[in-house]
Amino acid sequence: MDLPFVVATLTRRGLLTPGRPIRVASQLGALRKWGWSLTGELRQAAARDPGRTAVIDETGAELTYQQLLDRAERLARAMRAALGVQAGDRVGLLCRNHHGLIEAIVAATVLGADAVLVNTGLSAAQLATVAEEQRLRVLVHDDEFAERVVGLPAEVQRVDERAHEDLVAGALPGDLQPPERDGRTIVLTSGTTGAPKGARRPTPNGFGPLVSIIDRIPLHARDTVMIAAPIFHTWGYAALQVSFALRATIVLHRRFDPAATRDALVTHECQALFAVPVMVQRLLDVPPPDPRPPLKVVAVSGSALPGGLAPRFMDVYGDVIYNLYGSTEVSWASIATPADLREAPTTAGRPPHGTRLAILDDDGRPVPDGRVGRIFVGNEMLFEGYTSGARRETRDGLLDTGDLGRINSDGLLFVDGRADDMIVSGGENVFPSEVEDLLARLPQVREAAVIGVPDPEYGQRLAAFLGLHPGETLDPEAVREYVRHYLARFSVPRDVIFVKYLPRNATGKVLTRELRRYYG
Repeated sequence: MDLPFVVATLTRRGLLTPGRPIRVASQLGALRKWGWSLTGELRQAAARDPGRTAVIDETGAELTYQQLLDRAERLARAMRAALGVQAGDRVGLLCRNHHGLIEAIVAATVLGADAVLVNTGLSAAQLATVAEEQRLRVLVHDDEFAERVVGLPAEVQRVDERAHEDLVAGALPGDLQPPERDGRTIVLTSGTTGAPKGARRPTPNGFGPLVSIIDRIPLHARDTVMIAAPIFHTWGYAALQVSFALRATIVLHRRFDPAATRDALVTHECQALFAVPVMVQRLLDVPPPDPRPPLKVVAVSGSALPGGLAPRFMDVYGDVIYNLYGSTEVSWASIATPADLREAPTTAGRPPHGTRLAILDDDGRPVPDGRVGRIFVGNEMLFEGYTSGARRETRDGLLDTGDLGRINSDGLLFVDGRADDMIVSGGENVFPSEVEDLLARLPQVREAAVIGVPDPEYGQRLAAFLGLHPGETLDPEAVREYVRHYLARFSVPRDVIFVKYLPRNATGKVLTRELRRYYG
């Protein structure tokens, strides 16, 4: 990434403002010694702004950057002395959003161990599989998951919240140096259609990844940022990395509740919110705050943005939605600004600076504008492969996202869905997202999902699952007639099923396998 662009962006976002020379020198020294890992970012923030509030939990407890760093270092020393954690080990983290999770991630990577971020929605059986496949040495977990960890192998040492505090309190003094082997963060893929896979996240090697994001999303140094997206998910973890780099004050709640989130945005005067689309949708289900919080950015990612949601939200909270399309494997591919979303509410936007995007056919050839093809992405934060050793297809340095999409004549990307989600009905290809977006525009519909189910005549037929707003009703035939008016006949759902809520995982993605159980 070219230096003038980096300098200009960092200046524009307030990261190159003058400071006390000794603190600036200490800040740069921390980055030189520890790099741009989460540990390095926390250390540089503590060096530059030691007394600034780093984290506010939902209980109101606050930790400064220096206090957060001290607690993470004490935990690291105690994990090494009491649990024998060393470079190359893997430490599982089964925690919701709170400061203890951050401390444990930093503590593991300080020692050169890999931090495995475990989805809080996993069953006991799935958790046991993850522990075995990821070869966990230690599992740090919240107390609420005590019953779920009972069946883990005896060799996996467990650290609950009381043990976490005991380790921090009982740590012996000592010095910590950068490990010979860098600790990696391993994120588990969402696993909506199968068992989650571990994906190794790379460590940034400079300001490039940060600049790519904050050039397009106007986050500033020392903002107050609420991270509602789960930190165990790629998007929540990215929000944490960006927040540390900006020396932001981070507001965390263990569970998402729309009314509590709305109130926290006002109470803490948050300038930014990181969320997944279903959270934004549910914020609209509660009365808007008065006065409105000073939000400049509501950054969403993790699943498709339903049609019409962005304009509806911006009509209430202002033009603040930024939609990032990416994945655990490619980090980011494109970002849609509020102006993009006003123009085309379902767009994924354009690739940010330093990112290459290509729409290719099955033979690897570029397809014309407007034609659907496979989405390939290249940037400096492509994942390093699955922990199983499996990899994704690459072409000319670009990684296959597994998604299908198209780019219009204005250069905007539209994602049509997963390649393996495409429905073939009577020989015609149907993308569920197109039908879902149309159904979501019905005023009675709160959320919609469309899947393909077996059909003896057409091979597959479409089934639409609709969650309605309270007190609303719809007739299935009226739904079909509505779709028939706007789309081709093969896009009309033969089955229309009304549900109270769509089944979702902890990151807000619809669990299609649960919908298919409706058909036995």
